Amino acid sequence: MGEQHTVKFPQDIVDEYAALGVDLPALFSAGNLGDRMGVRILEASAERVVGTMPVEGNTQPYGLLHGGASAVLAETLGSVGAMLHGRSAKMAVGVDLNCTHHRGARSGLVTGVATPVHLGRSTATYEIVITDEREKRVCSARLTCLLRDIEG
Repeated sequence: MGEQHTVKFPQDIVDEYAALGVDLPALFSAGNLGDRMGVRILEASAERVVGTMPVEGNTQPYGLLHGGASAVLAETLGSVGAMLHGRSAKMAVGVDLNCTHHRGARSGLVTGVATPVHLGRSTATYEIVITDEREKRVCSARLTCLLRDIEG
């Protein structure tokens, strides 16, 4: 969880934020909750966000990956995609999250891949597929974010 890694962002977005004096790769994180849960973003663009999360430490009393942990991973990945779609002029705020849990995971890492369903001016919707290390689907999620203007 404390290890450093570099998220791959599209260069045009890195340049856009740099022009505003913001070092996007240094600024970006999964947030305090994501950090506590071990969420690690591997790749990030408006078209595809990939991240992982350990099962260990994120289980319910039966030893299975907690459904809420899957929801945290899904919302994190979809929100990052929405933020990158909105670029520096918009703030992405989650307004609807739906998760269907298909199977349990007891160990290892789960991987989430968020891809857009709709990329509009005021909303962005992502489908997030979470799989286990055997590439079996653990959870299907859908997140809609409101894209609000950043007041400057």
